[in-house]
Amino acid sequence: MALDGNTLRTRRTVERILAESLRLFNARGEANVTTATIAGALEMSPGNLYYHFRNKERIVEALFERFEARIDMDPQPSGGAAQAIEDLWLYLHLVLEAIWEYRFLYRNLDDLLARNRRLRDVFNRIIDHKLAAVDALCADLVAAGAMRATPEEIRVLARNVLVVATYWLNYQSIRKRRDDLSAADLGTGAHQVLSLVAPYLLGEARAHLDALSRPYID
Repeated sequence: MALDGNTLRTRRTVERILAESLRLFNARGEANVTTATIAGALEMSPGNLYYHFRNKERIVEALFERFEARIDMDPQPSGGAAQAIEDLWLYLHLVLEAIWEYRFLYRNLDDLLARNRRLRDVFNRIIDHKLAAVDALCADLVAAGAMRATPEEIRVLARNVLVVATYWLNYQSIRKRRDDLSAADLGTGAHQVLSLVAPYLLGEARAHLDALSRPYID
């Protein structure tokens, strides 16, 4: 069914608000941006902005929903050990890309989640999903004889992988004192995360990871 003109205009305005809010939050930090700042950047009246989002918290929630959809991905099961490592590398790269696209969430994560229980529940759901994905992938590698690890070691490893993946880009940005991180930084992050997995890998899987890691070793 075709949308009427008012509905289309409303959707376009919402898209503009969210896109500009994301840009400002990433550039300045969410705590340093007000609804007046967003309206001014869009050359929009505060009343018009209020019509679509009654406060900044609603904008943050809408962006968080988009982030959840963006990061909702799982590594696909692979036939061979080398391909499984390749897929995991790509998966981590894509996760880091999503985190970088919505990096304002991670720069002020504790404060955001403390003041909004709904966002905390969503974030925990994201973490639970990622823990299960990493755990399942490691279990598949063990079953294929490409990895040696007990179920408890895999659970600990999955938590460590998520901790490093969650805070890697913040660390890299602070160390470089800049915000223009590149694809190379994302690759370095994937290498950093997979270095946690490396000691458990065997044979072809370990050899393939070593080959993938070579460009990122200082």
